[in-house]
Amino acid sequence: MDMDKLLPTTLVGSYAMPEWLIDRARLAGRFPPRVRARELWRPAAEFLDEAQDDATIVAIHMQERAGIDILTDGEMRRESYSNRFATALEGVDLDNPGTALDRSGHPNPVPRITGKIRRKHAVQVRDVEFLRRHTDRKIKITVPGPFTMTQQAQNDFYESEEELALDYAAAVNEEIRDLFAAGADIVQIDEPYLQARPEKARAYGPRAIDRALRDVEGVTALHLCFGYAAIIHGDRPHGYDYLGELAGTRVDQVSVETAQPNLDPAELRPLRDKYIMVGTIDLNDPSVETPEKVAERIRRAMTEVPVDKIIVAPDCGFKYVPRDIAYAKMEAMVAGAALVRDTL
Repeated sequence: MDMDKLLPTTLVGSYAMPEWLIDRARLAGRFPPRVRARELWRPAAEFLDEAQDDATIVAIHMQERAGIDILTDGEMRRESYSNRFATALEGVDLDNPGTALDRSGHPNPVPRITGKIRRKHAVQVRDVEFLRRHTDRKIKITVPGPFTMTQQAQNDFYESEEELALDYAAAVNEEIRDLFAAGADIVQIDEPYLQARPEKARAYGPRAIDRALRDVEGVTALHLCFGYAAIIHGDRPHGYDYLGELAGTRVDQVSVETAQPNLDPAELRPLRDKYIMVGTIDLNDPSVETPEKVAERIRRAMTEVPVDKIIVAPDCGFKYVPRDIAYAKMEAMVAGAALVRDTL
């Protein structure tokens, strides 16, 4: 990857959604939707596209103003990180959802698979084109990963989960190719369920990831996390059950939560040959980090990861974080990266 400077900053994907766009209380009062949840949007249907475009422009501007180097679109067009893509595929019965357990063990309505999974059309190409038109900085777009979508579906068609995951991966692969063609500098696959379901992940996770990245030309990333802090309460893990297994995959960058769990940097050691998006912002803590705290978290990672392989990021997405806190945390992250960069 051509790095313009050491310790570039980026978001994991989502930025804080404005209250005028989505009912934030209803959004936070439920688990992330796996099927469509249009009732969450405040604008009338005929005005929704325009409102989402406007919110995306705000998200871009706030990232630029804070000094972020690699921008996302803030995922302002999504009710969750996965449902917009997952419900746009052939082979899904949208009228009769299924049920699957979420990562906290609760049943959740999910896409019901009744036929072969295929991508019918590009889902996020316009998102990339819109983002590219509105900034001259590097841009990243995110797509849900094949393993995670498999765990978030009721399989009434395939003989095995692995077979379903590989067809999801083929659909993701087609989307990724189109996203790079549309102008993306980085495409990130979101795979939080690799951590939530480590035994299944070991069985076929890397195979699905590599199928999604087959013959892809462009910088790719993969995000793991312990779930949105605003949704997954109680005791959160202090380490990864599934991480080093990604060392042999085709992905270029791996996003790792290190702030909230105070992760032992030794857990990053197997990924030294990858670029690491080091989570330096704790989304489980509403207080805003000082730049010094961010710098401390970066330096901890530097004990195991070469500095030229570190990308500075939050632990997870800002989707549920109040907008003023999200912006302040973003500023602190940029300032903390600058503190470390100035000493090198």
